[in-house]
Amino acid sequence: MNVLVINAGSSSLKYQLMNPETGDVTAKGLCERIYIDGRLTHKVGDKKVVKDIPMPTHSEAISAVLDILQDAEHGVIKSVDEIDAVGHRVLHGGMKFSDSCIIDDACIKAIEDCIPLGPLHNPANLMGIRACQAVMPGKPQVAVFDTAFHMTMPPKAYRYAIPTEYYENDDIRRYGFHGTSHKYIARRVAALLGKKEFKLVNCHLGNGSSLSAVKDGKCMDTSMGLSPLAGVPMGTRSGDIDACVVQFICNKYGMSVDDCLTMLNKKSGVLAVSGVSSDFRDLEDGAANGNADCQLALDKFCYEVAKYVGAYAAALNGIDVLTFTAGVGENGPDTRQAICDYLGFMGIKLDPEKNKVRGKEQLISAPDSAVQVWVVPTNEELMIAQDTAELVNG
Repeated sequence: MNVLVINAGSSSLKYQLMNPETGDVTAKGLCERIYIDGRLTHKVGDKKVVKDIPMPTHSEAISAVLDILQDAEHGVIKSVDEIDAVGHRVLHGGMKFSDSCIIDDACIKAIEDCIPLGPLHNPANLMGIRACQAVMPGKPQVAVFDTAFHMTMPPKAYRYAIPTEYYENDDIRRYGFHGTSHKYIARRVAALLGKKEFKLVNCHLGNGSSLSAVKDGKCMDTSMGLSPLAGVPMGTRSGDIDACVVQFICNKYGMSVDDCLTMLNKKSGVLAVSGVSSDFRDLEDGAANGNADCQLALDKFCYEVAKYVGAYAAALNGIDVLTFTAGVGENGPDTRQAICDYLGFMGIKLDPEKNKVRGKEQLISAPDSAVQVWVVPTNEELMIAQDTAELVNG
């Protein structure tokens, strides 16, 4: 089976053509500068081609993808008929979706209704869906929601301690994000352990970071909230912050709330603390060269992640497995060690040699560690493809 996985942004579109059963990626690429001039980067194995193609809308971007997939020189299929289904990443499903769904008019209306909760991403996701409908009419399509995995949280975890009217009238609550990644890791851990009953804290650490507390494959709590701004400090996001900071800054500097939130989303996090970069590799280089602010940014990040791990261990009444995934989680042995140094009270102990691994699945805890610690590379595209295949075939 071939599933085309689509992740549409406001002016970009990522794609992968893959087999959901084996995980094999036949081709992948990126359309960018949509609405401006258009550029397509297409990869098949180690071969890459870059083409400048007019893309006035997402429909032309999808057409360009389908054309190059069928191209005599760079293609991997002979006909669009070889694509069995399309899976779309959709950021926000609100309270309407607790799982992926086949896209129909009702699904599109529900995604539209969630635009106030995901004002930047949901409109772009809808553009990708409508573009595929226009170019591939009748082709089965599935929406896979970033928030869906977290919808198993109990009310004590997702309700905010604010007047109930805002929850009932406006759906204001904790939603959480990176759900497709957290779901993939939870499934992978179940396979690694060979059982369905386990307590897991998953650390999805990268430019955007979130943690989830998972019991028996279901999310019990997660660090992001109504938006992806909450939780631990990230590349450019502040993470958790006293709401009065917004009031103080707005009042003192005459800043609007929207401008202040832009600052917290795009000019904060480890970028702000270090004054150097939002890239953790740059921070490690700076710290190695004696930059105290870079070291503080790394220390702050690891400290806050460790606090969440401890909190989720309490929420789950103990944990069996701690996992690290995403860009920093998979490729940051020093970061993993610094986080786990706080967790000795839980009996967590890393094997220094095994912890040197980068980007590969591996058990990195010592034999006498009370908790298994794993590096598990995430694969959100595969999770989208598998969800798509299950719904289309089922």
